[in-house]
Amino acid sequence: MPTQSPVAPGPRPPIGSRADAAPGQRPDRHAEPQQSSPKVTVVDPTMVKRAVSAAALGNAMEWFDFGVYSYIAVTLGHVFFPSGNPTAQLLSTFGAFAAAFLVRPVGGMVFGPLGDRIGRQKVLAITMIMMAVGTFAIGLIPSYATIGVGAPILLLVARLVQGFSTGGEYGGASTFIAEYAPDKKRGFLGSWLEFGTLAGYVGGAGLVTLMTALLSTEDLNSWGWRIPFLIAGPMGIIGLYLRMRLEETPAFAQLEKEARSKEKARREAEKRIGIREMVFGQWRSMLLCVGLVLVFNVTDYMLLSYMPSYLTSELKYDETHGLLVVLAVMVLMMVVQPFAGRLSDRFGRRPVIAAGCAGFLVLSVPALLLIRQGSLLAIALGMAALGLLLVTFTSTMPATLPALFPTKVRYGSLSIGFNISVSLFGGTTPLVVTALIGATGNKMMPAYYMMAAAVIGGIAVWRMSESARRPLPGSPPAVETGAEAHEVIEAARRKAKAGAAN
Repeated sequence: MPTQSPVAPGPRPPIGSRADAAPGQRPDRHAEPQQSSPKVTVVDPTMVKRAVSAAALGNAMEWFDFGVYSYIAVTLGHVFFPSGNPTAQLLSTFGAFAAAFLVRPVGGMVFGPLGDRIGRQKVLAITMIMMAVGTFAIGLIPSYATIGVGAPILLLVARLVQGFSTGGEYGGASTFIAEYAPDKKRGFLGSWLEFGTLAGYVGGAGLVTLMTALLSTEDLNSWGWRIPFLIAGPMGIIGLYLRMRLEETPAFAQLEKEARSKEKARREAEKRIGIREMVFGQWRSMLLCVGLVLVFNVTDYMLLSYMPSYLTSELKYDETHGLLVVLAVMVLMMVVQPFAGRLSDRFGRRPVIAAGCAGFLVLSVPALLLIRQGSLLAIALGMAALGLLLVTFTSTMPATLPALFPTKVRYGSLSIGFNISVSLFGGTTPLVVTALIGATGNKMMPAYYMMAAAVIGGIAVWRMSESARRPLPGSPPAVETGAEAHEVIEAARRKAKAGAAN
């Protein structure tokens, strides 16, 4: 586990210790720390890699489960919402899709505070179990033709379980990686979380594309659609195993240690901060979180969840080719993702996110016009442009959002703010845009919707503080080596002496 000490590789003091040593020199493991030295976390590279890998792989499995629904939405409309009107079918299917997002804030209000109380790792294991159960259950539901109205009701219940589970997923996984990562690499390491999300989407889209290509329409409607959902069972077991092997983050472990100190009663009270304090006590950060998540998720769900159905239902494009284009765009995003994360470490989160907002404001209409042109090349270019712009958000948000909140409320406040924004704006994107197109007949609505989101995101970026290469609020600096820790301590001492002299 990462430790708070500037000791070079080798035996390290326990979490929370403070040591004062020249580069390469190891103080006695059990020596009393000098109280004048600031705390510094020296991360264990092996533990960081394990934490990032497990969080990203678990996230991939969660979002394979959650994303499959959108990629097979047209087929689900035939199975659960039979109607002669394709638009009405799609509205009903995406209505169930949106319902899962409406319950996400409830999941965030439950799992977020719980993660701040009992630990990030335990809650992430719980969310994995619930997602696997909810997704597996969808694969077992009889069709509308078999049990009538009971079929869409059961589908809705399963989606609500999925949504409740997801309410604790992103806030927990991003908090977990952010609290493990050294300050200088938080953007790069955080980018692997959304790499996992994209991998899950690619797995889901790839499987649905393969089934669509190999199975007849009758087979797909009768039994083929169940396959992606039934796979969730064994995948959930693997994901649970990975997450159970993780150790708790150093930031939360430090809170645990302080709770066992002579100030135990006060610390325990702090750990049980209510939702009111998590929301209104962090109101400025909460508003910034909502604005950033809005532009991130509106563009994300527009491109990765809605566009396959838009190509099929609105532009009458071949379903298989549409999914293949989306699949290729996501693979492109995965390739670029870590590099964009490194850029945010070097130049800052604000410039990278601002570039994405400006890009969506300027390029949404030209990109959608390319997509509407209809040829495979034009669609691919338009989708690729939107995908590369989206990477500016997917690569930076896992490091940006946790830095808005202090350790004691980070999981809870982030989960609540993130899921409120996703529920109101992100998850409803397919439903709202489909309804707007139906009401106005204007098939450019997706572009206008993304432009509006970009304006709101730009305002949030303007008002936020830069967090790259800086410690998380409420946590000590995190570095990779004892030499770096020594430099941080010396810099803090020089600053303190300068302040005392003045």
